[in-house]
Amino acid sequence: MGNWTIPSALILLCLLSLLSDQGRKLQANAKEGAVDPPKVEDNIGAVPHGLQTDSDVVKRESDSISSRSLRNNAEKFEFQAEVSRLMDIIINSLYSNKDIFLRELISNASDALDKIRFLSLTDKEVLGEGDTSKLEIQIKLDKEKKMLSLRDRGIGMTKEDLIKNLGTIAKSGTSAFVERMQSTGDLNLIGQFGVGFYSVYLVADYVEVISKHNDDKQYVWESKADGAFAISEDTWNEPLGRGTEIRLHLRDEAQEYLEESKLKELVKKYSEFINFPIYIWASKEVDVEVPADEDESSDEESSDSTSSEEGEDEAEKSEDEDTEKKPKKKTVKETTYEWERLNDVKAIWLRSPKDVTNEEYVKFYHSLTKDFSDEKPMAWSHFTAEGDVEFKAVLFVPPKAPHNLYQSYYNSNKSNLKLYVRRVFISDEFDELLPKFLSFLMGLVDSDTLPLNVSREMLQAHSSLKTIKKKLVRKALDMIRRIADEDPDEFSGKDEKDVEKSGDEDEKKGQYTKFWNEYGKSIKLGIIEDATNRNRLAKLLRFESTKSDGKLTSLDQYISRMKSGQKDIFYITGISKEQLEKSPFLERLKKKNYEVIFFTDPVDEYLMQYLMDYEGKQFQNVSKDGLKIGKDSKSKELKDSFKELTKWWKGTLKTEDVDEVKISNRLDNTPCVVVTSKFGWSANMERLMQAQTLTDASKQAYMRGRRILEINPRHPIIKELRERVVKDPEDEGVKQTAQLIYQTALMESGFILTDPKDFASRIYSSVKSSLNISPDATIEEEDDVEETETEPETKAGKDGADAESSDLKDEL
Repeated sequence: MGNWTIPSALILLCLLSLLSDQGRKLQANAKEGAVDPPKVEDNIGAVPHGLQTDSDVVKRESDSISSRSLRNNAEKFEFQAEVSRLMDIIINSLYSNKDIFLRELISNASDALDKIRFLSLTDKEVLGEGDTSKLEIQIKLDKEKKMLSLRDRGIGMTKEDLIKNLGTIAKSGTSAFVERMQSTGDLNLIGQFGVGFYSVYLVADYVEVISKHNDDKQYVWESKADGAFAISEDTWNEPLGRGTEIRLHLRDEAQEYLEESKLKELVKKYSEFINFPIYIWASKEVDVEVPADEDESSDEESSDSTSSEEGEDEAEKSEDEDTEKKPKKKTVKETTYEWERLNDVKAIWLRSPKDVTNEEYVKFYHSLTKDFSDEKPMAWSHFTAEGDVEFKAVLFVPPKAPHNLYQSYYNSNKSNLKLYVRRVFISDEFDELLPKFLSFLMGLVDSDTLPLNVSREMLQAHSSLKTIKKKLVRKALDMIRRIADEDPDEFSGKDEKDVEKSGDEDEKKGQYTKFWNEYGKSIKLGIIEDATNRNRLAKLLRFESTKSDGKLTSLDQYISRMKSGQKDIFYITGISKEQLEKSPFLERLKKKNYEVIFFTDPVDEYLMQYLMDYEGKQFQNVSKDGLKIGKDSKSKELKDSFKELTKWWKGTLKTEDVDEVKISNRLDNTPCVVVTSKFGWSANMERLMQAQTLTDASKQAYMRGRRILEINPRHPIIKELRERVVKDPEDEGVKQTAQLIYQTALMESGFILTDPKDFASRIYSSVKSSLNISPDATIEEEDDVEETETEPETKAGKDGADAESSDLKDEL
């Protein structure tokens, strides 16, 4: 065994050396085969067409794009902070609207341009020369390659920036830039590449970011959102000079974003007020003159020659003219491309209100609302809010209310107020910015405090929205009040001098009446919904009254006309002003020269349940119990003299749920009326509730007011009824009369009869009595006439059928 040990060891060492030599050769061969292809710059001097792109580079680039795979020679990186999982959250949850990917890219481009512009304030050379110095955003699409690209000439990113800013969601290039520059100036910029950048994967499955920073070479960042990205030095694309170009290779289901019209729509919607110009490579058809075909020109020449053979002199002249004429041409349609600017509307809210003219506000309103009619907004408010939450806003009152403003009022999320964050449109679906009763207002809010790269749902929970809403409501109410203050028709109770100072423009005359006719219901709904601003909204209320002469009046004007000693504000609710003017509830009040407000809108019943007082004055419904009109020295004597009648009448009406019968202080010409308890439903409210589609009649009994019959002690019918009751309280005729009087008063007071048939029978009985017809008179019976049964078929039809049947038998 020892003799074999040394030779076997020598053999093993020889084999190992052979294997290692072979491995080194294989490794050398592999390295030779893996040499990087030559770059364009290396061959510029050797290739005859050195200025052209190397064919190998073109082939390699096209292969890479077609396979949607990362370049082999690129440096690979893994996403940090579990980007793959976070991107799933972003794509599936945070961004529910795919359209906003373009908003995010334009916002990022705008921030990059803001950065380079800021740096150029101290160093103008950073902007470069020629096209590189133009601070703009360009959008271009390629339908054949299914590619959408967006380019800016902003600050650009170095290789380190690409790794840091596009590889980690939590890191933002702009946020770091702002932290560095906060001490030097007010630089409020949005994150350049934060959460928003990854929204591109909503529409693209492969993304390239080509970027050139002044301090570094041009690099390409690429990723398929699969957990990895790659960065390589860019030697094949066109040099950017400076800035960033993002190329989106769109998914098959996102081909709509290759349409010019779609992109223009998105820019107009989301990025119309970006500070920098946004261009799109747009196509258009133009008429172009081209040389006519030879065949066509020869045909024309032959026709011209035949027509010119009328004489030798004319022929010579025509030949001379033909020689002098230019070559014949024809007009054809040709598609051309040029850069078209998409955002030509200036963000006027960034300027001082003193520097903006009325014409500019009207033009901006038409652009913002897409309403290009000739009508101007009724009013507008342009202001800047400072403090914990800073924002700028412009609010408009449209000239007309939408036809469906109050349809599905509590179920609709429609809002006309657009939210911008640093001039970037976020959404117009924020109910938290304005309450529903002010949803008719148009305008926008541009905040510097709210974050940009979050969804609508997350913004709704942001604490700053409550502060913004509070300030917006106050400014909106001030704007509406200003319409009234500037309306000459609102100054009927003021001095002539005040009228001249405040209402010298004819176009402001009647403006608040117009506003009230369009949006008055919204003010009433605001009183119901907004307890904080209830008194301010009450000042904006308008209504007609017994002393307004057909014009609208306010609560302040009503109080200025109140009689001395009057403590309550009197009002009445009903279907129409014409009906209320004839109401028996107003008889004594009108006689004593008290003013009564007419509320004829169905929402007024709900309104007055919330508006209990105004400026220390209580509201009193004159159709309810508790009305006080001065003092009557004979009231106690009257009550005693009619005590027997009221007690008897209440017993007679025990089946009618009458709670009380008493002497009235509100009647003058009417025998009696039916009023309800002070805190129950009025007759008008009962009518409205019964008309509800899904009303529950069993529950209405709890809210229905107690019915009280008030009688007029001075009326002859009541006096005669008292005498009859004193003589014979059990007289059925008197009881029937009392029942009929009550039912009549019930109808006149606005109630709906529960048994109209019974009421009609009593009326007919009364008519019989007035015509001296015996109550026992019967109705003459109609003579009974036997009706003959009609045959289902006429005789002629039956004979015809029999004839056809016999003919058929003969044929058989």
